[in-house]
Amino acid sequence: MNSRILGLAAGLAVLFASTLSTSASWAQSITVAIGSEPSTLDPQLRDDGGERQVNDNIYEALMARTATGELVPGLAAEAPTQVDARTWQFKLREGIKFHNGEPFNADAVVASVQRVIDPANSSEQMAYLGPLSGAEKIDERTVRIITSAPDPILPARMYWLKMIPAGYSKDAAIAEKPVGTGPYRFGNWDRGNSITLTVNPDYWGGEPQIDEVAYRFVTEAGTRLSGLMAGEFDVIVNLLPEFAGSVPQAKSVSGLDTSVIILGVDNPAVKDVRVRRALNMAIDRGSLAESLFAGNAKVTKGQLVLPGAFGYNDGLESWPYDPAGAKKLIEEAGATGTTINLVGEAGRWLKDRELIEAVAAYWTEVGLKVNVEILEFSVYLDRIFDMGNRPDSYFVLNSNELFDADREMAFAYEPGQGGASNSDKALGEAIRAARAARSEVDVEKRKAAYAAITKKLHEEAYDVPLLNHQDIYGMSERMEWQPRVDAKIIVKEMKVNE
Repeated sequence: MNSRILGLAAGLAVLFASTLSTSASWAQSITVAIGSEPSTLDPQLRDDGGERQVNDNIYEALMARTATGELVPGLAAEAPTQVDARTWQFKLREGIKFHNGEPFNADAVVASVQRVIDPANSSEQMAYLGPLSGAEKIDERTVRIITSAPDPILPARMYWLKMIPAGYSKDAAIAEKPVGTGPYRFGNWDRGNSITLTVNPDYWGGEPQIDEVAYRFVTEAGTRLSGLMAGEFDVIVNLLPEFAGSVPQAKSVSGLDTSVIILGVDNPAVKDVRVRRALNMAIDRGSLAESLFAGNAKVTKGQLVLPGAFGYNDGLESWPYDPAGAKKLIEEAGATGTTINLVGEAGRWLKDRELIEAVAAYWTEVGLKVNVEILEFSVYLDRIFDMGNRPDSYFVLNSNELFDADREMAFAYEPGQGGASNSDKALGEAIRAARAARSEVDVEKRKAAYAAITKKLHEEAYDVPLLNHQDIYGMSERMEWQPRVDAKIIVKEMKVNE
């Protein structure tokens, strides 16, 4: 009897071990190589692309977008209703919990709003959130979002604002150990190397196929490419376009990014409009699009506003490439030999360093001295958001997830907001007036107001818009994923074919 029992136990042990082995083989993990290490995992305070690429899988917002850009309810149960000119009401989904067990409810929404708008937090994300001024709990599943002025795109702003747990919102640990409602939970952060997320088995939207995702921080595009070819990475961002035909899979999609150099209009080096116009005329944008991006970028039509976004000005033309004219303007302004500081970074965006250095070379050719500062990404963010010490010029890829010119107006132009580098009070008033036109009757009025603003910006050359970019990804053979127009890397939308 004992021998039979022992034999049965041994058999069960073998079967159990076999089952564990089989289950383990079902687990799917992937590695994604991104261009920069997050400066924080706090989802509300910095405007940090590396942070978003990770946190987009941990946190969620009241509204979401489909892969093609359609605005749809997220944590909200349905589309919001407008109570009055400055109040929107959201009904919330039931039964959702944060990864730490806290319930997602109206208290969480109120805490999230209050935290991001708190002046003490100096959130860099306020350029996305415009006149957001508060939130009010009606009941556990109903909340009202309040703005300081009429805001026609408030629902789109709620696609940006990530929801955090009410109880965790004041805990400093949120910067290193994020807690959201999303399909993936924070695993660990190996500083300087990687961040790992694990699947949330209790996710309200259904369990994803991929169980674990590791984000590797790889600044150099060539290194990301080598890692993909060696089988080390499954997805890489900013694939070098000239190698699109050499990788297992390459996919591109029209992106939301416009490369631009924002000018510190109040700085002596670029205060003269003739110098600013010369900076634009000195650059051969068409050559940059072809030589650097193999046609995966288009020349901007004289503006930072994204084509297809509300407020895009079809009447503007691209700046002409006219180095002789640029040099003449600089001579007329008495600016020959003037030093212009150009601040940038390397690795966050495709061929960012190359683009910065090319622009510097063009400016040098027309008689200027250019001091290029390539900074580590977190230092770069500190520098460009230093309201009291704006650079003469800084390079950025501006993304427009709001699909509305208000994003550019707030980030780059409205004095005192985002990355704006001017003190033009009249411009600020015009931007606020354009934003205030809220009803359908005023749509054309608002469009006309933005057209007037973008025309002025073009004439005064407050910036140097460069290219509208496509997003290009490289993938391993086993990956199945269609990139999104909003550039989010949503792992729950991915599958692995073994």
